[in-house]
Amino acid sequence: MGKPRLLIVEDDFDIANMLRIYFTGQKYDVDLAPRGGDALEKTRHNLPHLIVLDIMLPDIDGFEVCRILRTNTRTSHVPIIFLTQKDERSDKLQGLELGADDYITKPFDIDELKLRVQRAIVRAEQQSLTDPRSGLPAGRLIEDQLRRIIRLKDWALMDIRLNHFEPFKETYGFVAADDVVRFTAMLLGEVVDERGSTQDFIGHAGGDNFIVITSETAAPGITARLKERFSQEVLSHYSFIDRQQGFVLASGPGGQPVEAHLMSMAIGVVSPSQHDFADIREITELAAEARRQQSAGSPA
Repeated sequence: MGKPRLLIVEDDFDIANMLRIYFTGQKYDVDLAPRGGDALEKTRHNLPHLIVLDIMLPDIDGFEVCRILRTNTRTSHVPIIFLTQKDERSDKLQGLELGADDYITKPFDIDELKLRVQRAIVRAEQQSLTDPRSGLPAGRLIEDQLRRIIRLKDWALMDIRLNHFEPFKETYGFVAADDVVRFTAMLLGEVVDERGSTQDFIGHAGGDNFIVITSETAAPGITARLKERFSQEVLSHYSFIDRQQGFVLASGPGGQPVEAHLMSMAIGVVSPSQHDFADIREITELAAEARRQQSAGSPA
């Protein structure tokens, strides 16, 4: 797993900088947002594993930031810890009612905050809420979305997998492979924002397998743009030599080296206009079959 990503939303520069230095030293990837609007924008582009959120902000307050994040399909699962000077019981209850995971008042003990951050991230992963590498919704949250859409009409589920991911991981190692997973998660967010809507759902089913739930009309544009951008931008994860020759050498049968193509993206799409679905397993199985058929037409 890569470094957990924290977003610190705090307009007091000294506190924000102190938290950045401390958590960076604790092996977190830390980003800062001095305003509520900045926090919403940063979260949209690079999903954090956890948000530490002040209430008193210069534009919109932390309660409103929390409400927006909790009502957005893409960010509703991200753990939020309020860190604030507002110590009234009513403020704490309001924060928790909005869906915050914890509430800490200033002045605070930095070691206690660290433990609460660790606990919230681990709890989200153990409950199959998020994938530890991408930070995207996983397991139970994906199932919840599938149960929601099976009762609806206008939707499309995209089953996305990275062709030739395993040869890349064998050649470049686990750290480089995790970088590709995080790159893919970020790319999905950018393309869905561009061609879909903020209410579209992006999930990480595990390994190199992702899903997007969008409208049926948006799915073709998202599919085309994802494939186009992935095929271009994934090249930066390869060495110059591998990019030039168009393959990597991986282990084949008997340990003999074989040429493996560079990674590409396979996408299978299903919608209720194409099929009548009896249960959520049927949705995922048909989407995976559509993706495998599409993969079969790609270079081996």
